[in-house]
Amino acid sequence: MLTATISPLAQTLLPELDHELALTRRVLERVPAAQFGWQPHSKSMTLAQLATHTAELPGGIGTAMYTTEMDLAAFDGVAPTPPATTAALLDMLAESGSRARTALTAAEPEDFDQTWTLRHGQHQIMRHSRAEVVRHLISHMVHHRGQLSVYLRLLDIPVPSIYGPSADEAL
Repeated sequence: MLTATISPLAQTLLPELDHELALTRRVLERVPAAQFGWQPHSKSMTLAQLATHTAELPGGIGTAMYTTEMDLAAFDGVAPTPPATTAALLDMLAESGSRARTALTAAEPEDFDQTWTLRHGQHQIMRHSRAEVVRHLISHMVHHRGQLSVYLRLLDIPVPSIYGPSADEAL
């Protein structure tokens, strides 16, 4: 339950985040560890890479709310270790979502107005208010969840209902 001490913007964002996290969990639950190395094309991410990225995205909300920028060059040559099991992937999403919720709950209204920058070395990728970055990250998670649903279809794994029924599951 939201209280009056949470900023008005956080009160708006938290229910949306919770809803999208629950839907993302439904998709990630279907990702089979036995297929983690599968990819639909040589230029595509593997199933594990895409699922890991999707699960980690909400944690970026915490990063954005607690910092003013991120330089991706600091991560060059560093590949995240993908989870070994579907359960570990779900734990990753839970931790990432919790980090996002904590950051949003603690934010003051003026925190959302601060500018946050994403760069790679000197190249500026994005420079927006934290409020815009939070919306971007939620949308980005939804985008990759959609990609995961296509991966599931290509692997002949039943796709869960998301915003409506799928060909495999009623609401």
